Amino acid sequence: MPGGSEGRYIKIDVIRGQNIRVPSNRIPAGIYVSINVNSERRWTTATDVLSSEKSVVWGSTVTLSCATPALSIEIRASYEVDQMLGSGELIGKIQTSWDELLDDGDEAFDLSFPPVWDVHPSLTLKAGVAHTCDDQDSALSDSLVDCEIGQETDAGHARFAEYITSGVVSHLNDAVQHFQLVLYQCPVGHPDHAAALTNLAVARLEGYTQNDLQDIDTPTSLLRKTLALRPQGHPDHASSLYNLVRALNWRYSKESTAVYIHESAQLCCKLLPLCSEGTYLRSIGVDSAVGYVISTCDSLPINGSDEGIHLRRNMLELCPLGHQHCPKALNKLAWALFIRFTQCGNIDDIDESIHLRRETISLCPEGHPDQDSYLNNLALSLKARFDHQGKPQDLDEAISLQEGILRLRPVGHKFRHNSLDSLGSSLIARFEKRGNIDDIARAISLYREALTLRPPGHPHRDTTLSNLAVALKIRYDKLDVSEDLNEAIDLYRESLRLKRLDHPERHVTLYSLSSALCSRFTHTRENGDIKEATQLCQEALASLPSLHPDRSRIHVWLQSAYLSRYRIQHNPVDLLLAVKNFRLSSNHPTRGFPERIIQSCNWIVAVEQHAHGSALEAYSTFFELLDAHLATRSSATSRREAAAAFSYARTLPVDAASCAIRNDNLRQAVELMEQGRGQQWSLASRLKTPVEDLESANPELAHKYLELSKRVSNAAQSSATITNRAAADQAATEYRRLTRQWEAVVAEIRDLKAFSRFLLPPLYEDLQAAARYGPVIIFIASKYSCSAIIIPTSGDPIPVPLSSITLTDLNDLKKRFTRAIREASLMNPKESRTDLIVLSRVIWDEIMLPIINVLEDVLKLKHHSRIWLCPTAAFTSIPLHAAHPFKTNADRSKEPCLEDLYICSYTPTLSALVRSRQSMKTRITPSFATIGQGQPGAGRGKALLAVDSELELVQKLVPATAPVPVFLVMQPHEKDPTQPYHSHFVMRDEHLTLLDIMERDVPHAEFAFFWSPVFGVQEVIGTLWEVNDAVAKHVVEAFYKYMFDPKYGGVMDCTKAAWALNRATHAVKTKVPLEQRMVFIHIGV
Repeated sequence: MPGGSEGRYIKIDVIRGQNIRVPSNRIPAGIYVSINVNSERRWTTATDVLSSEKSVVWGSTVTLSCATPALSIEIRASYEVDQMLGSGELIGKIQTSWDELLDDGDEAFDLSFPPVWDVHPSLTLKAGVAHTCDDQDSALSDSLVDCEIGQETDAGHARFAEYITSGVVSHLNDAVQHFQLVLYQCPVGHPDHAAALTNLAVARLEGYTQNDLQDIDTPTSLLRKTLALRPQGHPDHASSLYNLVRALNWRYSKESTAVYIHESAQLCCKLLPLCSEGTYLRSIGVDSAVGYVISTCDSLPINGSDEGIHLRRNMLELCPLGHQHCPKALNKLAWALFIRFTQCGNIDDIDESIHLRRETISLCPEGHPDQDSYLNNLALSLKARFDHQGKPQDLDEAISLQEGILRLRPVGHKFRHNSLDSLGSSLIARFEKRGNIDDIARAISLYREALTLRPPGHPHRDTTLSNLAVALKIRYDKLDVSEDLNEAIDLYRESLRLKRLDHPERHVTLYSLSSALCSRFTHTRENGDIKEATQLCQEALASLPSLHPDRSRIHVWLQSAYLSRYRIQHNPVDLLLAVKNFRLSSNHPTRGFPERIIQSCNWIVAVEQHAHGSALEAYSTFFELLDAHLATRSSATSRREAAAAFSYARTLPVDAASCAIRNDNLRQAVELMEQGRGQQWSLASRLKTPVEDLESANPELAHKYLELSKRVSNAAQSSATITNRAAADQAATEYRRLTRQWEAVVAEIRDLKAFSRFLLPPLYEDLQAAARYGPVIIFIASKYSCSAIIIPTSGDPIPVPLSSITLTDLNDLKKRFTRAIREASLMNPKESRTDLIVLSRVIWDEIMLPIINVLEDVLKLKHHSRIWLCPTAAFTSIPLHAAHPFKTNADRSKEPCLEDLYICSYTPTLSALVRSRQSMKTRITPSFATIGQGQPGAGRGKALLAVDSELELVQKLVPATAPVPVFLVMQPHEKDPTQPYHSHFVMRDEHLTLLDIMERDVPHAEFAFFWSPVFGVQEVIGTLWEVNDAVAKHVVEAFYKYMFDPKYGGVMDCTKAAWALNRATHAVKTKVPLEQRMVFIHIGV
């Protein structure tokens, strides 16, 4: 430029940079330009993000004085967004002069730098003489007088870049030395500590990836510390996540330890949303790292542990809808949940698996190469849910899907044999459910076709041989065709010959053949068959490690073999061996709870049938297993669903009590009854589980317990996949170690005052508190015997045999009551209720009179005392409180009825009564409320015309200023016999179900008056059947008059509710017919 530039001001526009590559290949936080005016002063642009096209846009402008003719321009990479340590890594530097910058006049020009990785970085600048000075020299900063920490950092960057470009290890060692020195100078608490940690970690990690350093622990540890210092929201959080992901990925690639790729996947889920599309970090670094995680995890075996499922959820998060791997991610998560369901029986898992598989299919259009596979997976899940819940629509849909898959795999298709096997299995299940001979015949036909497609030498021929044998054995069990059984045995033998000694499924064929031989023994009584059957099971046991879940099934077949022989030969040793194997199969720790519960039920049936002394142990085992199974469910709804799978066992509490009574163990009879009834009642209430109570009282200890429980469960589940014997022994040792830790935590919990019986059945001493204010009578209706047990206020329980009535009699009595009530509802109020009178006499003579005799003669209980009735099974549908002799004495006086002698209340369990009394100790003074809905709206139910007048009556009877406990009236309702919890009150806008009320927390609700019983309060006045609104209002009026009797200050005391109801039903005898008086009952304290 003529005349030179010294003394003038030059305006420089730094527009953009292109072809920006970093010598060290590190991913920078940003790129900036430094203009060095002289040896001591420099100006820098802002640090801006590098795009995926390796370009940067700055648009920065500065006006500088030309104090010297020359200057230098640098492009640098910064590795910190927050606060840069040093000057960053040098990408390119050129020396130039002010005159050269002004050569292009006012036009933008490109300034090229020395090549980096064979590409020349460039800057687009614009320079011109400024006619005015903006005094931007003040923006200049010290350049070469930086502190020692910055100089050491820059030196480290330089040496590290030289190592990357040259591969000379000495440069790496120099870089590590520089970065280590910086870390010493930036200790914990220093603002640059995180940056120093990162630089050292990245250098050491790169040395590890190039096999120049062997240590991976150090860089991983340093990067974890960095991430802790840069939490979510920190400007450098994303880069810190990425660096740790990269370290974990490299570590997994060399060590193949699953925990590292699991952690990396979890971090990727946090990283991906932080990285915008189009940034260099996203396109060059993150997408590559995430892609590696996805492809690596895609090749990992699927397992049903909590960690395995968490990994698959992370994969789905990394592969959202629209991602090419989304169908695979959905499918693999569905498989993981399916596996956990088969191990633990949690219905939530199989439901979600089915949902995910439907979603997978929706993403694969017709003709998709994986369509048949995904359809088959859905069919498999539906079949599994059918096996668990027995819903026929699931099985029908599974078969329909499998029929469609078979059509997609015509003769000649390479996977047709698989479809034949799957469809055959489902048809067998439907045959066992419905007994249609066409299903089992077709299943056998399909298996025979599959066998032709798996000729000798085919790797899966042994499987089809076993499947065909299963089908023939099932047909034999149903139709008793001996040829089927003999062919099944031959097929099992051939399948066994094809399996190597180390085949993972050999034990299944062994015990299946054992089962078939056992069946033939019962038909032919050939000792050789039963001897071989037991030997095969013993061989199967010997082939499996101690924690393998299938050991439980082998014990099942062993007990079956011994029991079969006992039934024919009556050798007591065989019964002892059968019981031993019942015990082992029920208590095997790695078999899922559902199967163990089934085995404990079978144990009960067998020992009751043969009068073996282990019956009470079998009942206790069942209740303990069901307790543990329900404790794994997270909600009341899921616990009800889990219990529904064992609906056939609903009579076990009364059967257990009957067994204990027959064994003269009355205390255990009460304890077993309470444990079993408590399980059933807790499903019908909003009672917390013991673990939920613990979480409220001691969250830390609850967390510790839950974590250890999860680890024990996972250790048990993982044992099923281990085939190496040494590894299995090691897994068993680890399982025992975790079990000891779990037991120690449970012992610690039981040291807490309120948790001494944590996970233990209730003790009689604790349950007797229910009888503090009067005896409680438990009514036991079992197929073995009917009886009652009276719990006195102190001392042992008192048995009352009800020898004149049986379970059949009670069921008949229940039906007769239903019929008599229905007929009475059609009668004139003045007509005699002859049938009801007869039935009330039956209750008096055969049920209540023996109990009254004990109350009067043994307990010396005064008349008008309170008693509590705790009916079970068939007794629950009989109005026990309405027992009445309907007799006139010689002096023309009336023989007193039960409610003349005692004030009756009901309780579902002893524990419920104890809990209600405990909650009454902390009573507050709540408000009073009445709710009535007499006109539910068109089409919503029958109108109750007396509701308004009843509400007005209540308003008059309740003193306006009286502080009384919470009180509700809910009137019109509809029952749902198939889904009792969906029974509902008919409101004007929508139904209010019992489940809605049960799941609401009303901690201080003390009393409720319902036209049907509801849970969640300490006391309830309810009805056993439909009431006549116009007639029953007399009972309501009388009841409230007694509740607010001026003799007692006009204040409602909830503990008077039973007495008030007793008085009310007596007072309206002439106004209200019998069935409308006995309908009302009191439940609670």
